[in-house]
Amino acid sequence: MNHFPVSSSQLSAPHLALFLQSQYNAAPGVECHLIKSGINDTYEVNTNLGKFVFRVYSLHWRTEEEISEEIRLIQLLKDHDMPVSSAVQDKHGRYLQTLHAPEGDRFGVLFTFAAGEKLPIYSPDIHFKIGTVMARMHQLTYQLPLNRVTYTATNLLEGSLPAIQRFLGTDTPEMAFMAAAEQYLLQTLRDADTSAIRKGVVHLDIWFDNMNINADGDITIFDFDFCGNGWQCMDIAYYILQQHNVFREMDECTLQTKAFLEGYNSVTPISAEEQRLLPVLGVALYFFYLRIQCDRYDNWSNVFLNEPYLKRFIKLLVKRYYDLYLPLSTVNPE
Repeated sequence: MNHFPVSSSQLSAPHLALFLQSQYNAAPGVECHLIKSGINDTYEVNTNLGKFVFRVYSLHWRTEEEISEEIRLIQLLKDHDMPVSSAVQDKHGRYLQTLHAPEGDRFGVLFTFAAGEKLPIYSPDIHFKIGTVMARMHQLTYQLPLNRVTYTATNLLEGSLPAIQRFLGTDTPEMAFMAAAEQYLLQTLRDADTSAIRKGVVHLDIWFDNMNINADGDITIFDFDFCGNGWQCMDIAYYILQQHNVFREMDECTLQTKAFLEGYNSVTPISAEEQRLLPVLGVALYFFYLRIQCDRYDNWSNVFLNEPYLKRFIKLLVKRYYDLYLPLSTVNPE
């Protein structure tokens, strides 16, 4: 009997354990279990050599070259003593594994385990330290080209509304706000003084969910899946945006953000133009990640994404942040 084709699958953890045991010359008894199934699938791997994380990329999500460039970036950061989770070579000296899944060949990479835990709330001292780490990363990768996506105003924003409209009507006040805000954001970013904006590599997803903090306050950053080229202040904008999601009290949010910015500026200064654009880029990144959620509905976001979710997200996150910092020049739904 022929097997019916599938669009996505979840690989068996016990069988992955045996595969990794063989590929990495580990002693018998490797244990593997799924941590998270999402845009990619992430497994924790316990071996006699230590604890690791194995990421299995979704089919057609990243090309072999894109993943190799991600690894090249991480290796560069590791070589300069940056606190990152790094890729591990197998017994043949390869980083990239090819797994013959039911839907087609998927890629996998084994990473070192980041000590500590994910903490949504931490002290200003840790925010300061994260600011210094991000600034050092930007210094190391300033004007460094990656053979990956270059993030621009166009690809951050355009394409988001059609994706969202699959789940939220164009006649809703939320979509009216998004359409008007998109035009303001596009125009503002196109008018930016690019001579005063640093360009290079961006992580584009640094927040508490992608770094672990240990008992000594040491941080380890991981998950460079969205890395690419662009204005490096995008990383600053995204980090600040996430603080507004975590801290609902503005005084606390301001305190933590101030510590982060002080840490960053202690290493390398943020230009006045970059500072001016941080809220604009933050809202643009909301658009971008909403599009990712909508585009990956079939094999990730369908467990939470629907019209009520999008209405709440736009009203309570996107519009709230927009109204805090940007001109009231767009439609304001009640």
